[in-house]
Amino acid sequence: MDLYASHTNSTRTLSELHRLGWHVLMTPTSVQKIRGKTRPTWPDGSPAPYAMDNGAWTAFVRGTPFDAPAFRFALERIGEGTVWVVMPDCVGDAQRTLEMAEEWWPELCQHQVLLAVQDGMRQDQVVAWLDRGLAGIFVGGSTEWKLRTLADWARLARDHGRICHVGRVNSVRRVRQCIDAGVHSVDGTGATRCTCVARRLSRGLIQQSLLRSLVV
Repeated sequence: MDLYASHTNSTRTLSELHRLGWHVLMTPTSVQKIRGKTRPTWPDGSPAPYAMDNGAWTAFVRGTPFDAPAFRFALERIGEGTVWVVMPDCVGDAQRTLEMAEEWWPELCQHQVLLAVQDGMRQDQVVAWLDRGLAGIFVGGSTEWKLRTLADWARLARDHGRICHVGRVNSVRRVRQCIDAGVHSVDGTGATRCTCVARRLSRGLIQQSLLRSLVV
């Protein structure tokens, strides 16, 4: 399972993330802050593997509308090299998220796109998008709903040969839950805020992966 940390301009933090084998999660805001580069790199100048979120969570926390121009700017600047990009969504609102997917799909269909599933979204609604060529599922929504349903979304993604990514994973307990569910990747801000969190989550990933291998 791949671990993604929110991008930062801190050389010390990036060096530690690089050493631990992490990936970087970019947002429209972090793209605007890249200093003199078009894509994220590690402090030694080597390219950093990255994916791109859409900024909807930041807008939700701030109580502001989704920033479509900022997302388009980020997509134009780094979209070509991203592992995947999250379709614009509305946090906690399944119907509006599906409407936004219809609106944005013509612009994004050439990318590896993940649909951010939200509280109340049904599997048949997501399968319809997987059949249209969606690259996978980003498990968003409220924390309670996310934890209750993530195993179902991971199973659905695996059954269709697609990616399942889970957002806001900042504890070893959640890392273990995601590994057990068969999730492909997770992200969190905790590893960026404190490198001790990154080390702890990396150890949790290794320990749980070893445990699963012994059980199998």
